[in-house]
Amino acid sequence: MEQALLLITLGVLFLGGLLADQIGRYTRLPRVTLLLILGLLVGPSGFALLPAASADWFEPISVVALTMVAFLLGGELTRKNLKRHGRAISAISISIVLGTTVIIWGGLTLLGIDPHLALLLGAVATATDPAAIADVIRQSGIRNGFTESISGIVAIDDVWGLIVFSVCLALIDQSGGWAGPLLGAGRDIGGAVLLGVAIGIPSALLTGRLKPGEPLQTEAIGVVFLTAGLAIWLEVSFLIAGMTAGALIANFARHHLRAFHEIENIEWPFMLLFFVLAGASLEVGAIWSLGWISLAYIGLRIVARLISGEIGARIGLVPDAQIHAYGPALLPQAGVAVGMALIAAETFPEWAATIMMLTISATVFFEIIGPPATLLALRHIERIGKSD
Repeated sequence: MEQALLLITLGVLFLGGLLADQIGRYTRLPRVTLLLILGLLVGPSGFALLPAASADWFEPISVVALTMVAFLLGGELTRKNLKRHGRAISAISISIVLGTTVIIWGGLTLLGIDPHLALLLGAVATATDPAAIADVIRQSGIRNGFTESISGIVAIDDVWGLIVFSVCLALIDQSGGWAGPLLGAGRDIGGAVLLGVAIGIPSALLTGRLKPGEPLQTEAIGVVFLTAGLAIWLEVSFLIAGMTAGALIANFARHHLRAFHEIENIEWPFMLLFFVLAGASLEVGAIWSLGWISLAYIGLRIVARLISGEIGARIGLVPDAQIHAYGPALLPQAGVAVGMALIAAETFPEWAATIMMLTISATVFFEIIGPPATLLALRHIERIGKSD
């Protein structure tokens, strides 16, 4: 009976995702937002239509889906793209992370929140949702300098975010000393980079040497699953490992780039389930649980993205037409933020409820309104480009 229920549920979810995709084509809404709303409707916050076992599916599906996204984003970090947009990618990603931390810390402190708690919340808010942004770019069909820069930014901004979060955690948690949080971040990031190198270099040299066609698709799936599995086993970031491997394959696989096309071909079923199950896991009531604090936190993050995105764009010397667009395009927030919040909650149990509720409420809000903001920014830049 369980197998029948599993297959029926998957069939309904795939068909529901197909319907959401078609609605997105007619309404021009991002399919990410539609899939998240579908998940909310069928999940515990809606009509509770999913079987209880579906909660166990989310983690393995999300790991595979996000590792695929990481590979594709890493593939954007080619020497050609970095030469053209490297300054913009570095300046905007660092500005977004530092600006978000400082503005939320300062704003919440002025509103009466404990400065230490406010600093932690600011660091957690730095996380972006690479999966949602990557899918919006793909759905839009827009390919220009702006989308190349955005892809590069979301590929590395969570790395800066993890570093800033670890430093903030060390600053506040003096009882445990500096070493613990910083060594933990160094192991997570450094280990993931080493794993990406260990997988990326052989893959760059060996993939695509067999007969064209299905073997390459098998290779692409094998590399993604191997990276995800080893990252979990070694307890390092599968996002950073996938991004590193993807960047190395893109830069060193001179004989082909078809592995990335194969990942794109097989990615959508995993992404569809990921976004629906992510929507089902969201708790809408969390937005109101802390009242004005939730609204202030969400408002400060929007302000921080707009201001720091513009500052970074000016430092990065992007075209004038794009300066105001980076902040709105980088609003989506998801899983990495929740991971940071869990670590902060475990370290400071007295703040655990506040940290988790604020992070979850912001995630619900930005997962729903973030993708449309990204799509509007992409279309705005596209219209300006066509009118020039």
